[in-house]
Amino acid sequence: MKMKFLGGSEMVGKLGLLVENQGANIMFEYGLRLVKKEPPEFPLSAPNVEGVFITHSHLDHSGAVPRLVQETGCAVFCNDLTMDISSLLFFDSIKIAKAEGYGSILRYNDMDVKKVWQNYQSISMGETRSIAGLEIQAHSAGHIPGAQMYEIKGDSTTLFTGDLHTENTRLTYGAKPVKCDNLIIEATYAGRNHPPRPKSEALLVQKVREVVERGGTAIIPCFAVGRMQEVMLILKDLPYDMWVDGMGKTVNGFYTDHPDYLRDIKSFKAAKRKFNPVRTSSARDKARKGQVIITTSGMLDGGPVLHYLADQKDNAKSAVMLVGYQAENSNGRMLLNKGMVETANETLKINCEVMTFDLSAHADHDQLLKFIKGCQPGKVVLMHSDNREELAQDLEGDYDVLMPMCGDAFEL
Repeated sequence: MKMKFLGGSEMVGKLGLLVENQGANIMFEYGLRLVKKEPPEFPLSAPNVEGVFITHSHLDHSGAVPRLVQETGCAVFCNDLTMDISSLLFFDSIKIAKAEGYGSILRYNDMDVKKVWQNYQSISMGETRSIAGLEIQAHSAGHIPGAQMYEIKGDSTTLFTGDLHTENTRLTYGAKPVKCDNLIIEATYAGRNHPPRPKSEALLVQKVREVVERGGTAIIPCFAVGRMQEVMLILKDLPYDMWVDGMGKTVNGFYTDHPDYLRDIKSFKAAKRKFNPVRTSSARDKARKGQVIITTSGMLDGGPVLHYLADQKDNAKSAVMLVGYQAENSNGRMLLNKGMVETANETLKINCEVMTFDLSAHADHDQLLKFIKGCQPGKVVLMHSDNREELAQDLEGDYDVLMPMCGDAFEL
C-alpha cells in the first residue's frame, strides 16, 4: 500500500491519511485545525477517493469531510454515534465560520452536510467493510464513546488508531492492542505522562466541594463531546445545585440514544438527572446562581462560559476549573498565563481562583509504549504529534519507526 499524510502527521490537527491500493484511493480522517482569530486550516487537497473512514467526531479528525464529499462524492464510513455528533459539529462550524467571516474559506454548507448523510455507510466495532481491494475492520479506540481504530487487511495488516486511550474512564473502556504488521499510531502525549486517573478525579471532587462549601460557584469549562459527560459522571453524587450549558446538552442526548457505546449507561442517565440543563434564558438566570456549572467552550473561546466568568470574575470564593488542554492563543491559555480572557467587547481580569486537572482522553507516553508492544508490529508510524521524537527514542532498536512529514509518500 502507498500512503501519504495530507495533514496531521507532525502536528495535532487537520489529520488526513491517503491510502492507495490496487489503483484505488481511500482516506482515513479528513479534519481541520481551528486557531483563535484565524481562518480554519485544512489538509492538502485529496485526489478522487472511494471512501473516507472517520475514527471519531472531533473536528481535527472529521471537520473537513463535507468538503471532501463535495469534491469527490466519496462514501463516508463510521458508526451511527460518530455520524450524529459529527454532523452536529459540521453545522456548528458553518454557523461559526459565517459569524467570523470565514464562510468562503470553510467552503461547505448545509447542503454539503446533507450529502455526507446521503453517502454515509455504517461500520460499527467488530464489523468489516470491503473497499479498494482491502478489508477494513473497526475496533474500539477508547478515546470517547464511538471512537474506533481501523484494521486494514491486505497483503499485510495495518492498524490506524486515530485518537487512542488505553485506560478505562467513567465513559468508556480502554482500547486493547490489535496484533498487526504495521501500526499507525497517534503520539499526542509523547514525552508526557498523566497523573493516576483516580487521583485526578478525587482532587476535582475535593476542590468542587471546597469551593461550594465556602460559598462560591465552581465553573467548569468543558469540551462538548466527551469531557462534559466525563465530568458529569465524576460529580454526579455531589449534593449541590448543578447545571450544564452549551452544545454538550445535545451530545448528552446522542449518548443516551446510543447506549452501547458507553461503559455504564445507567450511571450516565443518573448523571443527566442530577444536572439541570440550561435551555432558556430564565434557566440560565437560575444557573448563574447555581453552585456547579459545567459549560462550553472548553478553551473559553466563546460560548456560555463567558457569561458565567463575567458574573464570578471578582468573587474570590468562586473558581474556574480547567479540565482540558488549553491550546496556544486560546482564552484558556491566556487565563493561565495572564489571568485574563477576551470577550467580543472587552478583556476581563479574572480574580477568582483558577486551577487545572488532568482528565485527558489520550494515552500518555508509557501507555502508548505498552499498547505498541501489545500490537507486536514490525513497523510503527508516529502521527498526530508535535513531539513524536520523544516516543521514537524509546522505540528505536525494537521497531522500524517512521515519522513521515505532511505530503511525503511512504509504503507499508
